Amino acid sequence: MTTTPTDSSSGSPAEPATPTGPRTVLIVDDSRVSRLVARQYIVTLHPDWTVVEAGTGEEALAKAPEVQPQLVLMDVNMPGMGGLACAEQLRKLLPDAHISLLTANVQDATRNRASEIGVAFMEKPITPERIARLTALVR
Repeated sequence: MTTTPTDSSSGSPAEPATPTGPRTVLIVDDSRVSRLVARQYIVTLHPDWTVVEAGTGEEALAKAPEVQPQLVLMDVNMPGMGGLACAEQLRKLLPDAHISLLTANVQDATRNRASEIGVAFMEKPITPERIARLTALVR
């Protein structure tokens, strides 16, 4: 006989457990200031989360397999590998991660390419409200 867990206060079936708890966020931006601002907003909202930084797309690709982030915040315009190319490779490495481009580059071509490769797009400047919306996606 199979039993269904119940909420002891109501006797109704309990909600299925959802993964919660600490998460890992990878911030990829060649601007140290942008990384620090995003980090501060994230740790203020979620002090138990781990924040890993990368200054280039290449560095992000090197760190991602080890840290396995649930959320990636990525600038588009960086020296070396750009954010779109990096996001495309990260999508293959981290199929379940939420990847979002945070950029001042608001061209339609950039938005369309982001959509094609399955990543979100959010405009800079980085604000506490924008970070709150992004982090809510992986809670």
